[in-house]
Amino acid sequence: IAPNLLTFSGFVMILVNYFLISFYDWDYTASGTGPGLVPTWVWLFSAFTTFCAYALDSIDGKHARRTQSSTPLGELFDHGLDSWATSIFVLSFFSVCSRDNGKTGVSVYTMYIYLSIVLFNFMCSHWEKYNTGVLFLPWGYDISQVVLITAYLLTGAVGVEVWQKPLLFGYYITDVLVILLIGFSLFLSFPQTLYNIHRAYLKKTLKNDSLYEGLLPLVSPLLLFILLTVWVFLSPSNILAKQPRLFLWMVGVAFSNVICKVIICQMSSTQPELFHWFLFPLALVVYAAISGLLGWTEEAVLAVLTVLVTAAHVHFGVCVGRQLSEHLNIYIFSLKKRVQE
Repeated sequence: IAPNLLTFSGFVMILVNYFLISFYDWDYTASGTGPGLVPTWVWLFSAFTTFCAYALDSIDGKHARRTQSSTPLGELFDHGLDSWATSIFVLSFFSVCSRDNGKTGVSVYTMYIYLSIVLFNFMCSHWEKYNTGVLFLPWGYDISQVVLITAYLLTGAVGVEVWQKPLLFGYYITDVLVILLIGFSLFLSFPQTLYNIHRAYLKKTLKNDSLYEGLLPLVSPLLLFILLTVWVFLSPSNILAKQPRLFLWMVGVAFSNVICKVIICQMSSTQPELFHWFLFPLALVVYAAISGLLGWTEEAVLAVLTVLVTAAHVHFGVCVGRQLSEHLNIYIFSLKKRVQE
């Protein structure tokens, strides 16, 4: 079995789980307004798929080294799918705690910030590798997977009502999770990244000599976050509240494409582009939205933009995978060598 097949199988299971939950809970209200709208078996299936995806993502690298099939294609395939799966994990979890209904749940703005923090942590890991050549995987990733699996099992066993009751001192479980996430990010993950880069600087093992080159991968993700945040908070029609699932999906896909290009630059020792191509059409859409030019078509434009960004990202992944496959004379999903013409 090719290691990439293990990686892709885990990602497909994550996608199946996400679309299944989306079918029962498109607008993130099912768990808050009507407990039982999402069948129990869906939560148990979510725990199963999350565990399988986590296990497959953990063993694909070991399997590649055991079969002596480690390649740059496998590294890009693994980390590229991880960059997309990171947002999908979070978007699926939001259906557990539900959207704010005035009494319990999480507001759509909290969801957006929560997702942004998780993506920021993922970006920091690959920004660190871009500068040091070493990918430091914080143990917070393993904790997050265990928490997700436990949350799904708990919801399946007890019901979504467990998320709607105060845990300690009037705080809900979701409040505790958000506090832990912010705490781990600000006081553990990000400081660890800066420390590792500083240590590489002292040892003179940094891959980039200038400060400009070192900070270059952060420009596009930062501008992407700024544009999206402006759209979220200045949208005349409150687009995030109307279409949270579409908007957050688009955020995850756009981020994944930006990070994939950083990963490629890190692997090939090249500089990433200063401005990612997606920033330009996004800037036009955001301007048209907040200025009122889109009017009642804002939701339709978001839907079209989401479809185009997703299609572009899939096209990018397929093209890069085929080019690396031909260049390295290997198949993506097989351990057999290509027959050279």
